[in-house]
Amino acid sequence: MTLEDFRQSVTANEPPAGLTHALAGLWWDAKGDWTRAHESAQQDEGTDGSWVHAYLHRKEGDQSNAAYWYSRAGKPACTESLETEWLGIANDLLGRPRVPSPDFGIAG
Repeated sequence: MTLEDFRQSVTANEPPAGLTHALAGLWWDAKGDWTRAHESAQQDEGTDGSWVHAYLHRKEGDQSNAAYWYSRAGKPACTESLETEWLGIANDLLGRPRVPSPDFGIAG
């Protein structure tokens, strides 16, 4: 899936099939649902989930919590705009081979 396809998919009611929890978190964020975005990111205990988790806490204004999650992700705290960060994370995660999350493999 390309970044443009991913961005276009936000017009749907559910995330596309095969997204990781981290990508689903970004998808729900783009839909304006911070709570579902956060829940999705939390389900990924790896660095990708931590990166999205950091972005979400930065977005809500909780810089100290964001700093913790950036550290867990092995990333420096972002100082770019939220939109630029979202695009960067999405582009990076979409460019990797993905293994769908077991309970997120099929939208529905």
